[in-house]
Amino acid sequence: MKLAVLYAGQGSQHPGMGAEFYEAFPRFREIYDAAPVDFDLKTTCLSDPEGLLDRTEYTQPCMVAFAAGGPAPLPEAGGVPAYAAGLSLGEYSALHCAGVFDAGTAVSLVAFRGRAMAEASRGIESAMVAVLGLDEESVAQCCREASSFGVAEVCNLNCPGQIVIGGTLRAVTEAAGHCRARGAKRCLPLKVSGPFHTSLLAPAGLALEKKLAEVSLGEMAFPVLFNRLGDVMGPGDTVQQLLVEQVSHPVQMEDTIRRLAEYGVDTVVEVGPGKVLTGFVRKTCPELNCCPVETPAQLEAFLKMWKGEER
Repeated sequence: MKLAVLYAGQGSQHPGMGAEFYEAFPRFREIYDAAPVDFDLKTTCLSDPEGLLDRTEYTQPCMVAFAAGGPAPLPEAGGVPAYAAGLSLGEYSALHCAGVFDAGTAVSLVAFRGRAMAEASRGIESAMVAVLGLDEESVAQCCREASSFGVAEVCNLNCPGQIVIGGTLRAVTEAAGHCRARGAKRCLPLKVSGPFHTSLLAPAGLALEKKLAEVSLGEMAFPVLFNRLGDVMGPGDTVQQLLVEQVSHPVQMEDTIRRLAEYGVDTVVEVGPGKVLTGFVRKTCPELNCCPVETPAQLEAFLKMWKGEER
């Protein structure tokens, strides 16, 4: 069995995420309780009484804190991944898993990233829409046709037949209309707080570049596949620059999944709330065995399967 770990991104969060891990694992409690943020992360994750969890500056550290604590027993049980990757902010969790960031650094970095992205989005009437049933070039052409109305760009290539566009509201609305006219099965507006992974977020990338310059990176224990590339780093790439560019360029998740299969991965664990990435894997490379892990019971079931396969 050759294992890859995928980390969920924004949109999968929900109140109560991590409650069972919090009760079961001391390390998880430590990360939730001691998260280096300026709000009550534990309460926001477990009950969200103030309705903060869907705001990107809160979502991001909450999701990475979950990821940093949730899969802790995996290596101890021999489930050492050959590769890791994540969707958008999940990339920071993948880098933590590979030893590049410790848990506190990963959480504080995405807290900064979330604030920078929220600030870059402020004052922009924006939208993101999932386009189902069209190929990338057709969707890109529809965005170009809407460019006179503002910014409309491809921002997530999730899996075959699912491409997300984002930008300014008027332009994205026009682009979605063009997509429907070209035969898109559906165009689904997404509940997001900014035009993520579009050129409008370039100011957030500049802020992140300065922040990352202050951070020391650990050695990568195994390869991470990056959103910007849909692949592992090349000779001219740096972790810092790939993270900077990621906020204003499309997420190449479909390519990432295909590359994992090409590298011989046969089993994928999705860590985080929900099973969005499991769905992407099944639509992209259905031959891969994909197991979502959101609860201790799901983790235990995976580890039993792992140990059985190892025998």
